[in-house]
Amino acid sequence: MTTALCNSEFVARRLRFMAQMEENSVAIFAANRELTRSNDTEFPFRQNSDFQYLCGFPEPDAWLILEKTAKGTVSTLVCRVKDKLSEIWHGRRIGKEAAKQRFEFDATFDEKQLNSALFDAVNNKDILYWGQGFDKDNDERVFALLSELRTGPKKGWSAPTQILDWRPIIHEMRLFKSAAEIEVMRQAGEISAQAHKRAMVFAAQQSAQQLPVHEYQLEAEIHHHFAMSGARHPAYGTIVGGGENACILHYTENDAQIDESAMVLIDAGCELQGYAADITRTFPISGVFTPEQKAIYQLVLKAQLSVLDQIKPGANLKSLTEHSVKVITQGLVELGILEGEVDELIKDSAHRAYYMHGLAHWLGLDVHDVGQYEQAGNARPLQAGMIFTIEPGIYIDAESSCDPKWHGIGVRIEDNILITENGYENLTSSVPKTVEDIETLMAK
Repeated sequence: MTTALCNSEFVARRLRFMAQMEENSVAIFAANRELTRSNDTEFPFRQNSDFQYLCGFPEPDAWLILEKTAKGTVSTLVCRVKDKLSEIWHGRRIGKEAAKQRFEFDATFDEKQLNSALFDAVNNKDILYWGQGFDKDNDERVFALLSELRTGPKKGWSAPTQILDWRPIIHEMRLFKSAAEIEVMRQAGEISAQAHKRAMVFAAQQSAQQLPVHEYQLEAEIHHHFAMSGARHPAYGTIVGGGENACILHYTENDAQIDESAMVLIDAGCELQGYAADITRTFPISGVFTPEQKAIYQLVLKAQLSVLDQIKPGANLKSLTEHSVKVITQGLVELGILEGEVDELIKDSAHRAYYMHGLAHWLGLDVHDVGQYEQAGNARPLQAGMIFTIEPGIYIDAESSCDPKWHGIGVRIEDNILITENGYENLTSSVPKTVEDIETLMAK
């Protein structure tokens, strides 16, 4: 059983956000809409991450209004109207009465009252916090409201004279995970770790029986484990790249049969209560690394472990990235894949022919989560409560100018790291990643 976030977590977040609002101001947030997949069918609904962070309300077409005045703060939700016919066809709706009690809002309205709710909240406020650019229709609704308010000074109406973006406030909040968030992400990491192990075992079983292994079969094994463990959806498009497909960084076709002598790169993580895990492992379908595969794999693993040794509060992702580049460049020279002096090769970014992406990214409600990577033009020091990935890689496709014996090898190793007060915790450490541990698991 997974641990659910308590509603007190969302109430506390709203209060923290409103504490940072200016006096006599209002902040407006809009939920996501349902998206059409084909004709009259929709994609599975996924809530806007900022909206989710502040209230946890799971339905589309809702609005959250937060007000701060001299009298105090008020949180208001506008949601879909309870409608028996719509519920018969499309599922139950929470409704404004249940939403007020269940999610602890100060006031709730249904969608028929949206215009008046927005009007009353915004009228006579000095400052409006609004995240422009998510939805054109919602932008137009808000700006039309401001235009209307500007026409009515004789009626006692006035529009805010300032519009501020709420993203800097909420995104800074989201960067630092609470104890409850950390526990959910720890669970998401473990579910995803076990799914990767399941994929390794499945590949070994198929190989032992001399049965073909398709990329989509490994994807299915992983997604099955997610769902059976309480995480219905992957956090992003699962990547299962066999052989040279592993050299395509965001490969998601997952439709090829994997050659029995090839490695497969799997980048997959579940989404649990909105929070993402993000793990990559690379392993040979046969269960045994060839000398060339092992050499590249060991180099990527060396880079990752070397970076992990340097992680602690006060370090920064820029210096960790530079360290990974140095380790990988040195290793590629030793293998004869790059030629020249290591310092000059680094200066010329020669590694980017084989290691072309960044080392890390923030992780949370989005797989590439929000939060600034720099402060005042400098790399941001790591602090307790931050969660991010560490994912060095090497990719050598068939067009590489190096010895053809390396062609078709793509390796990435990725784990999810929580900064603690004294060091770090690897939230995804239970997936094997040494050559010996991978071969041992698959041999069983």
